[in-house]
Amino acid sequence: MASPNSAGIDAVELRKKYRGGRGRPDVQALDGLTISAEAGTVFGLLGPNGAGKSTTVKILSTLSTADEGTAFVAGIDVAKRPDQVRRAIGFVAQKSVADPVDTGIENLVLAGRLHGLSANDANSRAAELIERFSLGEAARRQVKTYSGGMTRKLDVAIGLMHRPEVLFLDEPTTGLDPEARAELWAEIERMTRQESMTVLLTTHYLEEADRLAARVAIVDRGRVVAAGTPEQLKSELRGDAIVVELAPDADPAAALSALERVAGLSELGSEVRTLRARAESGAAILPSALFALEEAGIRVSSATVARPSLDDVYLRHTGRSFARAHEGADLTGSAA
Repeated sequence: MASPNSAGIDAVELRKKYRGGRGRPDVQALDGLTISAEAGTVFGLLGPNGAGKSTTVKILSTLSTADEGTAFVAGIDVAKRPDQVRRAIGFVAQKSVADPVDTGIENLVLAGRLHGLSANDANSRAAELIERFSLGEAARRQVKTYSGGMTRKLDVAIGLMHRPEVLFLDEPTTGLDPEARAELWAEIERMTRQESMTVLLTTHYLEEADRLAARVAIVDRGRVVAAGTPEQLKSELRGDAIVVELAPDADPAAALSALERVAGLSELGSEVRTLRARAESGAAILPSALFALEEAGIRVSSATVARPSLDDVYLRHTGRSFARAHEGADLTGSAA
């Protein structure tokens, strides 16, 4: 049976449960997750640690098996033909796979040879990728001398050595400084245009998905809670987002009560000392909101008005901000 999305990704109703050990409860990592990535596009899978992103990637790349559901990658059934899937995909994991003792060019040639390229083809492809990722000056240096940004570029190049139809980028910019992250974003954009491949990008950086992905799916507790283009998802939220940070001694409940009396505010909510609301014209409503808080004797540390963002989309569909969900996942130590 072939998938209609012959060069992309289709996953339907994936379920995966990890059994708890030593008295710990089972973890339902995926609970009916369904996604579809069109061929030749970047598809962003968004969610904090523990949402199910890594488990999805492991199943689609044959590193794990689903308890239920079906998945096709590049038109190949993942469960029935895993060997064929592995030949059709490239995989860039969160942690670097490059040998730190070898040089950049040696790592690339080895990856090519492992994928069945001849010595001449592996050297030719390695030279091509070294130039594309601007690693020429470091090509014959040991990888342990590379910066974090250079190492991640090399990791992506290793994943491209055999010209895969589908490339998995699992948190590719985690730990990079803003400049290195921007450089890698530019390389990913250039790469997808030149290679015309399907890219599945998992990330907890919302701005990364907003810039790179043609479509995104927001994953929460193993299910897709929203999917579409970034603009489509943001356009569903009318008006502006108003965010008020309260002073440390402020009472969030009293602040929320004060804002509820301000005409024109909707979708009010609070997280610790952060209040959020929506308004048709945030700039016009904000002075009234601040006055209401002042009248109630509540001190404010900062207040902002912004157009809808993917964080607002996440908040709408999950009931908590993306940053707060990510912090909660880190505290629980979940890695699904």
